[in-house]
Formats: sequence, structure tokens, C-alpha cells
Amino acid sequence: MSRKITASLFISLDGVVEAPDQWHFPYFNDEMGAAVGASLNNTEVLLFGRKTYESFAGAWPEREAAGGEDAGFAKQLGDMRKIVFSHRQLDLGWRNSEQAQGDVAEVAAALKSEPGGDISLSGSVSVVRQLLAAGLLDELHLLVHPIAVRKGMRLFDEGEPSIPLKLLSSKTFTTGVVNLVYGPDTAPPTGGYEEAVATLGE
Repeated sequence: MSRKITASLFISLDGVVEAPDQWHFPYFNDEMGAAVGASLNNTEVLLFGRKTYESFAGAWPEREAAGGEDAGFAKQLGDMRKIVFSHRQLDLGWRNSEQAQGDVAEVAAALKSEPGGDISLSGSVSVVRQLLAAGLLDELHLLVHPIAVRKGMRLFDEGEPSIPLKLLSSKTFTTGVVNLVYGPDTAPPTGGYEEAVATLGE
């Protein structure tokens, strides 16, 4: 059985995933913390794009060293193997970090074929897009926030082929955030306008 690749993203009602630090925190509560933690329970490898890695590496090692209430989670992240995708040579100071040798699809496919725990992403939109396009992402966790941000990068850009997904689970938090888990849909619905009209007439 191959390893599972799971991606988790904070996303607004209008599909924005950029700069969640500017709109996400008012909606964070224990329910969301538990969901984020659960998505990493079986994780052994974290995948990152450069920007997300730099954001994480700039915060979590310091939180671990500070010994605060999130130090345990920070240590968990630090102990995991971390693979960073970038076209430029990086100086990776966070422990257990390495730069990917190859493109996203080939590295992810090789990791999936190896024994071990799951592979996860948090953020890293460019990597998520490439995994979806390559059919390598097993679960897409979207924490949909009830806010229209109205600016910033969306998860799905225009002009690319459609990607059918299947809803695996959903849960609504008291903040109004909806935790949606999707997987690949290998048998998406078919039909067109005529079938829809016929259904309405029944």
C-alpha cells in the first residue's frame, strides 16, 4: 500500500489562499487546532514550496525554543523530514530539512512508493496545484472561512484543465468555518443540459 499525500489549506469563501495570516486568526479555535493536528498525526514527511517553508522556518523553531504552549507542536514539526521545492539553491537552517532533487511530480511519486508514514503539505499552493494536476494528491483538506477576502491568489487558477474531486467528509465549526476533505473522483458525474432539464421535469 502506497503512502498517502495530504494537503491542508486555509481558504476564504471566494477561494483566496494567499496571506491567511491577514484574515484567518479571528476564526481559529480549539476545533480548528484539533483538525490541523489530526491531519499531521501519521505524517513523517512535510513538503513545502520555498515561501511557505521560509514562513514556517522563521516561526516554529523559535516557538519550540521558547517552550510555550505550542512548543510540543513546534517540536513535532521540527522532528519531521522536510523537503523544499525551489528553483534556486537554498540555505536550509531548520533541522531535518533538505532541498528536493527533481520536480514535484517525480519526487512525490518516488516518496509515495517508499515505505513509511504519510506525506503532508500545509499551504504551498504551487506544490498543491502540481500534485493535483499529476493525480498524486490523495486528500485535499480545505478549511473554508466565512469571509470574502476579495484580493489575493486563489487556489485554482484559470486556463488549466478541470480536476474532478469527490467529497469525503465535512464538518462545520462553531466559528462558521467548514472543514471539507476531498479526494480524487475517478468516476465523475456525466450528462449535460438536456439531462438536467429532464430531471427538473420529473
